[in-house]
This record gives sequence, structure tokens and C-alpha cells, in this order.
Amino acid sequence: MKQSGNILFSGVGGQGILLASELTAYAQLAAGFDVKKSEVHGMAQRGGSVVAHLRYGEKIYSPLIEPGKADIQVAFEELEAARYLPYLHKNSAVVVNTQKILPPAVATGKTSYPTNILDELRNRDIRVVALDAFAVARDIGELRTANVVMVGAMSHFLAVSPQIFLEVIDQRVKQQFREVNKKAFAAGRDLVNA
Repeated sequence: MKQSGNILFSGVGGQGILLASELTAYAQLAAGFDVKKSEVHGMAQRGGSVVAHLRYGEKIYSPLIEPGKADIQVAFEELEAARYLPYLHKNSAVVVNTQKILPPAVATGKTSYPTNILDELRNRDIRVVALDAFAVARDIGELRTANVVMVGAMSHFLAVSPQIFLEVIDQRVKQQFREVNKKAFAAGRDLVNA
């Protein structure tokens, strides 16, 4: 686990990417790191791509991650993992949700959804942790916690204790959703052997 690094969150509007990056940022701050974060919403409300850059360390001056410098990517959808491939390096780790959300060109039949995204990542010596966060969230009883399942899985790669993440959930999530989000975080951690 590194004492500094760059985390790229990517997905489609409505998947909870911004909350996931916020929980991670506050957990890093609580652990004593300097943190900078930047978000690009784009056409998020229409199912477009959403990305959040998060950098942490002793002292961070810019929130933006340069291509080839992301240590961790949290991809909430497989195609979004591929979209930001130029940001990864050969020792990166990608926590990817295996849920597929068809972009308009695929949904209308103009093109097909790639079938080998995870293999392509692995062939580049990128560590791939693939999980069905949506199914885990469904089993917990709240589909909207898939994002926190992803944070739980990603937390294995950070020098931040799980307890800090749980405290941040207590502080940053509305009271009626705290317990289910803590369950989601724990379920995500249980899926990964770091």
C-alpha cells in the first residue's frame, strides 16, 4: 500500500461515482493525507461518461491525473474501464464492475459491445479485480449501494483502515442510508484478496 497515489473513478451518470470519490477523499483526509479531487460530469444526467480524479499524498498541488499515472482505477462499468486505459500504467490496479450499460451506439445496433475488455486489461499487466457490484448491492437490499461496494473493494489498495471509511460513511451519508452503506462497504472488502 502506497503513501501517495492517484485514483481515477470512471463510469456513467447515475452510478454514484461522485459519492464514491467523496467518501474516498474524506477517508484519505482523515488518515492524514493531503487530497485534491476534480470531477467531470459532462452529460451525466443523460447517461454520459463521468470521471473523478483523486490524488493523495504528503502534499498535493494539482487534482488532475496525467495519462499513464493512475495507480488505481475504479471503473463502475466495463467499457468505462477501457475508455480511460491511457491513464493506467503496467502496475495499475483496476477494480471494475462487470455491469454493462450499453452506450447509445450499441443500444441502437450501430456497433457492438466489446467482449474482451477484462482480458485486454490483464494482457497489459494491469491487476484486474472484477466484481458484480450491482448483484452484491441487490443482495444487501439496496441497489444504490453498488458504488460503496466498489469503494470497499478498492479500499484494499489504500493505506487507510476500514474503520476510517466506516466513520466517513457515518459522517457523510444520510442517516437512513448509513447502515446499508456500511454493509455494502464490508461486502466489497470481502470480495477482494489484496
